[in-house]
Amino acid sequence: MSSSSRRQPPSWPSHIQYINAPRYHPSVPGPVRSFLISGTNPAPQKTPISGPSTSLVRVRYITEPSHPARGQNGLFAVRKILPRSHIIDYIGEVHCQDRADSDYDLSLFRSADGDNVGVDASIMGNEARFVNDYRGIRSKPNAVFVESRTSQGELRMSIWSSKDPIQKGDEILVSYGKSWWRSRIAQTDALPDFA
Repeated sequence: MSSSSRRQPPSWPSHIQYINAPRYHPSVPGPVRSFLISGTNPAPQKTPISGPSTSLVRVRYITEPSHPARGQNGLFAVRKILPRSHIIDYIGEVHCQDRADSDYDLSLFRSADGDNVGVDASIMGNEARFVNDYRGIRSKPNAVFVESRTSQGELRMSIWSSKDPIQKGDEILVSYGKSWWRSRIAQTDALPDFA
């Protein structure tokens, strides 16, 4: 199924616009946008990806009392996912702005000219925006963020399974990183254990 033919998943939150391809904010300079879309400027290229694989995941409301994201959504495997497999692209608004207040903004690229490019899924995005941090759920993440290019050449942030398979029904969990948690100290009383 092509990314342009995917429909909004059932029970999608009404306050978030569902998109299945990146939207580019006017803050992204033309040359940077050209590089992101087609890779016309020289830069390291990682593992090519073929496109979205949302058939591997579904969004589920979390009701388990011990889950740190209880009352929120998570991303779950609908079938077994093999090790080191592309799961889904992280889709949102691609921008060159400071969005420190967004919990859904990932760094995608930093140009030699100092442009920092992010992907923000706070108000628009796909299922990947619901991936949770592993802390308080598992001893380690079962997935990782990977910067890679689609088969068409567009640079994306993607979620890949780590070295172990993910079983059907398992929550897909990444590490948000220590800096993500540190930036939220002012918003919370406790910092998770980074052991």
